[in-house]
Amino acid sequence: MDAVSYSGFRRELRGYMRKINDDAETLIVTAKDPEDTVVVMGKHDYDSMQETMRILSNPYLMEKLRRGDAQIAAGKAKQHDLLTDFDDD
Repeated sequence: MDAVSYSGFRRELRGYMRKINDDAETLIVTAKDPEDTVVVMGKHDYDSMQETMRILSNPYLMEKLRRGDAQIAAGKAKQHDLLTDFDDD
């Protein structure tokens, strides 16, 4: 994770936004007052992190994941062909 000062970030905002989105990296923007320091990340990465946190905090979904992992570990998983909305079947 890179860090840049607030003034450097402001000066090169467009370039930093492009780099953050292209590289899927977060950026720490520092300020004189440490309480004003922020972390900048792309929206796609933020949405992904939020979804992960939602799943991890949901006991029902986590139990389903654990059950699936146990089935895979026990060799009870089956591979299926991918279905698409445009299949005529």
